[in-house]
Amino acid sequence: MEGNHSPRRVEILLVEDSPSDVLLLREALLESKLLNTIHVAEDGMEALDFLHRRGRFASAPPPDLILLDLNLPRKSGLEVLAEIKADDTLRHIPVVVLTTSQTEKDIVESYHLHANCYVVKPIGFESFMTAVQSIRHFWFEIVMLPPSKKAP
Repeated sequence: MEGNHSPRRVEILLVEDSPSDVLLLREALLESKLLNTIHVAEDGMEALDFLHRRGRFASAPPPDLILLDLNLPRKSGLEVLAEIKADDTLRHIPVVVLTTSQTEKDIVESYHLHANCYVVKPIGFESFMTAVQSIRHFWFEIVMLPPSKKAP
C-alpha cells in the first residue's frame, strides 16, 4: 500500500565513519527521489551530540530514522544504541543498524538493545545500492513513522 504518506522532508541521521560508505548512501538515497536531508555523524560521540543538540548541533532537527554503524571511533555503535534506547526523548526514533559485522554477538546485542533492524552492508556497489533502496522503501513507503518531534 504505497503512496499513503503525506510528503514531508525526511531527516536521516547517518552515523558512519567511512567516507566511501557515506558517499554510497547519499547516492542511493538521492536516486530514490525521497525528500530527505542526510545528516552525518562520524563517530558515536558526535551522534549523541547531534541527538541531544549539543555544541555545533544545537539547532539540529530531530531525525526520523537513524542509520547506525557499529564500528565507530570514540564510542561504539552499541554504546550509542544503548543510550538512544534508554532515553525517553529518543527511544521512539527507529534505529537501523547498518554494519559490516556478521557476528552473532553483535546481532544479538543489537536486538537486545532494541535496534529496529540489523542489516549487514553488502559488498559491491549494486548490492549496496539495492540494500539502501530496500531500507528506504520499507521505512518511508511501507512503515508509518510517528510525526517528528520538533526542536524546543
